[in-house]
Amino acid sequence: MPTATRPLLLSTHDVLTDELLRLAAVGGVPLEVAIDPGAVRTRYLGAPLVLVGADLADAVVRAKLPRRGGVVLVGLETTDRLYAQARQLGAEFVASLPTAQPWLLDRLASVIALDTHIARVVAVVGGRGGAGASTLAVALAVTAVRADQRALLVDADPRGGGLDLTVGLEHDEGLRWPDFAGASGRIDPGALTEALPGRGPLAVLSWGRSEPAPAEAPVAAMTAALAAGRRGVDVIVIDLPRCVDEAAAIGAGAADQIYLVVPAEVRATFSAAVTVREIRGFSEHLGVIVRGPSPGGLRADEVASAVGLPLLGEVPTEPGLPGAIERGYAPAGSGRGPLAALCRNLLGVAR
Repeated sequence: MPTATRPLLLSTHDVLTDELLRLAAVGGVPLEVAIDPGAVRTRYLGAPLVLVGADLADAVVRAKLPRRGGVVLVGLETTDRLYAQARQLGAEFVASLPTAQPWLLDRLASVIALDTHIARVVAVVGGRGGAGASTLAVALAVTAVRADQRALLVDADPRGGGLDLTVGLEHDEGLRWPDFAGASGRIDPGALTEALPGRGPLAVLSWGRSEPAPAEAPVAAMTAALAAGRRGVDVIVIDLPRCVDEAAAIGAGAADQIYLVVPAEVRATFSAAVTVREIRGFSEHLGVIVRGPSPGGLRADEVASAVGLPLLGEVPTEPGLPGAIERGYAPAGSGRGPLAALCRNLLGVAR
């Protein structure tokens, strides 16, 4: 089972660890075991299920790991202290062994499906406002669809205006983030994609505009949606906000690759360096996409060097692209132009 799909166990208690490893072996699900919460921040966010031993619950809280769904606090006895720790941790469930063995077996078995089909997850974030990150996110999802892949486009920026506008789906019926406010646990993959606005193999989880935008996406809902997407589509593309909240951190931690879009400008480069320092707390899989042209002759490799990340691609400005998006045409929808070529290269797909 790939590491990205393994449940994560945090515990230093020998008896508890042995018992959970035994249960996992019975269910045929290998666990990744860690003893230092601070050293597994990315895995904590990206794992499909996290089991926290009562012995490390306080350490997880002190490590200030972001709240996420799918966390189970496990102990060897039921006490008021166990439930108090669960509240501090933000755990969805409390399991006391041996009483909770059947429930834990079922919970562990629920992640086996992730091994049969695992979607690729990529994320995009702007080095500064207006960098073109959302445009690249949509273009990546559209390019995947043109390559006969199923794609889920996730809008993790509650103040971005809604990615459904960029795809031309703003009038389509379907669920938006506010409809998932109470979602947690498991979501059927097929039900998720069918409930969202979309066109054929493209589904979009975006924000509505009928109500004031909340501060962030529902954390448990983000975890559940990404888990369902991993089983239901081929590619998940996440549009991240520059200021990473707890829900966006889950998306960043789940991404196999994060593309930082930076215009070839001095001020944008300095702004991007600040963004990198924040994103690096959630993922090490970062690379730069430089958008030209540069008004001062700044080269793409110089931008990447200043930001401290590898250069993964560059794309010039397409003069007609903003107008086409305003008229309802999705970026890279025709499969032509430098943006479409860049997306094919990043995804490793043919025309």
